[in-house]
Amino acid sequence: MTNGVAELEHSDVIFIIGSNTATSHPLVATRIFRAIENGAKVIVVDPRKNQIANFANLYVRHKPGTDVALLNGMMKVILDTGLADKAFVDANTEGFEEFKTLIDDVSLKDCSAITGVPVSQIEELAKIYGKAKSGSIVYCMGITQHTNGVNNVKSLANLAMVTGNIGRKGTGVNPLRGQNNVQGACDMGGLPNVFPGYQPVTIGAASKKFAEAWGVDTLPTNIGLTIPEIFKGIENDEVHGLWIMGENPVVSDPDADHVKKALKKVDFLLVQDIFMTPTAKLADVVLPGTSFAEKDGTFANTERRVTRVRKAVDPVGNSKPDWEIIQEISNRFGYAMGYENPKQIFDEIARVTPSYTGISYDRLEGDGIQWPCPTSSHPGTPYLHKDGKFTRGKGLFHAVEYKPPAEVVDGDYPFWMTTGRVYAHYHTGTMTRNSLSLDREVPEGFLEINPQDAAALDVLDGHKILVASRRGEITTRIMVTDRVDKGVVFMPFHFEEANVNKLTNPAYDPIAKIPELKVCAVSLTKV
Repeated sequence: MTNGVAELEHSDVIFIIGSNTATSHPLVATRIFRAIENGAKVIVVDPRKNQIANFANLYVRHKPGTDVALLNGMMKVILDTGLADKAFVDANTEGFEEFKTLIDDVSLKDCSAITGVPVSQIEELAKIYGKAKSGSIVYCMGITQHTNGVNNVKSLANLAMVTGNIGRKGTGVNPLRGQNNVQGACDMGGLPNVFPGYQPVTIGAASKKFAEAWGVDTLPTNIGLTIPEIFKGIENDEVHGLWIMGENPVVSDPDADHVKKALKKVDFLLVQDIFMTPTAKLADVVLPGTSFAEKDGTFANTERRVTRVRKAVDPVGNSKPDWEIIQEISNRFGYAMGYENPKQIFDEIARVTPSYTGISYDRLEGDGIQWPCPTSSHPGTPYLHKDGKFTRGKGLFHAVEYKPPAEVVDGDYPFWMTTGRVYAHYHTGTMTRNSLSLDREVPEGFLEINPQDAAALDVLDGHKILVASRRGEITTRIMVTDRVDKGVVFMPFHFEEANVNKLTNPAYDPIAKIPELKVCAVSLTKV
């Protein structure tokens, strides 16, 4: 997030796109509800009418995978009606002329045809956001989990810059992370192309810096593999061992049958988790990790806030905190780490990670600190790019053309399917489905279908239906609702026994390598 969660209360317009905020991020939604009480306008764009859309000043339903077309249409209106912040653009950005050339050629009629959104609604969206004094953009995986995910995010950055809604309190481009420490994992180099602090592995100076810090002669300077590339590597006999920690790809990853096949093929599979997940059941060795309540350490959340987590109970049985397991295995491989506690690890993090340099355990005794925090006297950074001073120098506009999803509906697979969460469950249900009370709330998977489509298929609420894609098929119960439009269906992804990711498309964004989990084509057959 460029800005902080609490700042949403100070926005006068909040633009939510691709985020089921009330269900997936209820504490963030609380801030949005307070903003509404303060007089803020909320606009929601999503193929499915989620809970927070009921509180919006304007809800717009677009076809899955058409975000760039809609955003380009909005920016066309903003430029044509004089709502662009020309002074901000001239002083703080570059690449605007190429971007403007593309937008000038955009046809609102074409945008409407692509997205299914009337021209009048595109214009209304643009004018509400374009007139904002402090406009905040909030998005989630409904934007990123596409083959065009990077372009979707670039388009949102374009929208913020063209209106000058960046670098001030209550503005910004604000992604909501899917899990509680995803930001922290990325900060610590949990990506194949960077060291901690997003220092590229391909740069010799960074490689040398970390080699010295870790007491080794050299470190690789080649980029590693992403998750889809790992599974492809297993298939091609290029990856022979896999260590999965706190992840359940048998349920969470697209084309799940293909994932399961790869995990059965790999020579050695180690899974480290707190429950015996469907993935762990395929492992050669399972190592018991600990939950958040059984360990000390730090989390970094979606607003870049680093906070302490403290052990409340001792680890159960033979389980150990993840860092201890990693260290013991490392020692047996011949590389002695020698950390005695998480504080020592964090002290090293601060030494090698510029954005964390000023953060220490002592300073985290309160509400935490938002990075970047370059010195021990620095208060942290509530919002980025203050006064238009972007990290890269000037903000860069991108001319982003609309491209359709990797898979579109046709005669054989006539329904668009999208996926998401329900309020009672979290991710693949590893934890929530082990809670009897939560599992009773939503005990099984389901498919939401529009009443017109249900009538055409001669099915009623609660009936079973066969859902098929080009990759597999599952049987589940239906829920008839107008939350989804005619021709669109929705399924949650928490349920192994109705695993929607047997159907989803493993095609991925060419830059971020994130799979297109939010849109695929399916057929429906009454059972």
